[in-house]
Amino acid sequence: MKKVVTLGEIMLRLSTPGYERFVQSDSFDVNYGGGEANVCVSLANYGLDAKFVTKVPKHEIGQSAINALRRFGVDTSYIARGGDRLGIYFLETGASQRPSKVIYDRAHAAIAEADASDFNWKEIFNGIDWFHFTGITPALSDKAAAVTLEACKAAKEMGVTVSVDLNFRKKLWTPAKANEVMSGLMQYVDVCIGNEEDAEMVFGIKAAHTDITQGEIDHTAYEEVAKKLIERFGFKYVASTLRESYSASDNGWSALLYDGEKSYLSRKYDVRIVDRVGGGDSFASGLIYGLITEMSLQEALEFAVAASALKHTIPGDFNLVAKDEVETLAKGDASGRVQR
Repeated sequence: MKKVVTLGEIMLRLSTPGYERFVQSDSFDVNYGGGEANVCVSLANYGLDAKFVTKVPKHEIGQSAINALRRFGVDTSYIARGGDRLGIYFLETGASQRPSKVIYDRAHAAIAEADASDFNWKEIFNGIDWFHFTGITPALSDKAAAVTLEACKAAKEMGVTVSVDLNFRKKLWTPAKANEVMSGLMQYVDVCIGNEEDAEMVFGIKAAHTDITQGEIDHTAYEEVAKKLIERFGFKYVASTLRESYSASDNGWSALLYDGEKSYLSRKYDVRIVDRVGGGDSFASGLIYGLITEMSLQEALEFAVAASALKHTIPGDFNLVAKDEVETLAKGDASGRVQR
């Protein structure tokens, strides 16, 4: 069984019921989630040995977050305990012409104040095949950035494949700070995942005609972005998700994978969105699964996009689908008929 480690923050998610606005709701639905935690849950659902590394407070809310991961088979044995609080984010789900909104309350969360001494990376990475992180974690604080750097160094020293989802968040840091920190981490990365906004905001790389809200996608422009990323950082693969935002409720969803010589394009799905949070994470986990199980590059890409299309139909951060369900959709065999 292939073994994967992800590092990041898990947060308490408080979302308004249905499509209610913050100002009209008098209750919140409770879930847990976060970029790398979402990836870890998906990989565990696909049958991999998936370990999540973070730091959460040593109280009942921290334990509830751990329990949410354990419920889906994630190994939580390397989660550090301590600190004062678990990060929170509030979600208002949009519809039609009204976009979704996220409000963060995550300053001074336990993982943002974690120290290198909280994690024994040589022990954590013993026997591990793959390590994944996102640009969200080093954005949390200088301490979190230092922890991420130590993890990347240890993973590379131990021959572990490293992937990153750039995941630029303008509410967490500036493009200048992101460029400074992320550029230092990229030397350890084998597989880079992101979209056109991430590449531009983090590394200043922008190709022409990549406004995917206007007309047809120019795939050659996205290939040019991928080429520039590989030229600068030496990645083995670059993957870019391609979202066509018709409205907050309806999107076109596809992706491109580039190996330094050839581009692979996925099938496009027109998705009716139930919950788009975690959509990129479900793509990342699908791609990791495809690559780590040695699918062809086209098969890995199709698996990733199909997994993410399914996630858009599921409330909550986690992509609660089985491998067989993803494969059925990727092969074009799925239908909307009741299964009975």
